[in-house]
Amino acid sequence: MNTREAILTRRTVQKFSTDPVPEGCVERAVECALRAPNHKLTNPWRFRRAGPETREKLLNIVLDIKRADAAAKGRELKQQSIDMIQAKAGNSPELLVVTQIRNDEDAFRSREDYAAIACAIQNISLSLWSEGVGSKWATGGPTRHPDTYKLLGIDPASEEIVGFVRIGHPMVEPMESPRLPLKDVYSELP
Repeated sequence: MNTREAILTRRTVQKFSTDPVPEGCVERAVECALRAPNHKLTNPWRFRRAGPETREKLLNIVLDIKRADAAAKGRELKQQSIDMIQAKAGNSPELLVVTQIRNDEDAFRSREDYAAIACAIQNISLSLWSEGVGSKWATGGPTRHPDTYKLLGIDPASEEIVGFVRIGHPMVEPMESPRLPLKDVYSELP
């Protein structure tokens, strides 16, 4: 698969099969992440591959967050919701935790570093896709929760979780999401 084909056919995977990813696939994808554009070569990223035990504990944190949200609204989290959360958050064979080294003294540099990490995650996704493996960049409450930082041994004063990259073979062929046509977003200036 050439680069253009990988870019144009890559899709976010929502449901993963239990098939293992090829040996070395995750490492090759992270190696591609390190080639992302990175102004001033700050190397602001860190990547942690979560094993099955860590993924199970992360899933429990997600469930605890959802239970607390429901309780705050005077409700109880129903089993159907628990099953949905488990299917959504715990269904990939591999999980990468992507963090950004904090740079609180320079807001502009921090913004540039975040952009570099977004490019790195795109490189991960494209590398995986070129090997027939899908991914999903996930953010949200669990990426900001203190229990997540504690579980992963991340000091929130020095690193910030940018997201989780779920990795695995698609269970079903991901659908193409709607995109604006080129004419709506591209112009040529004299």
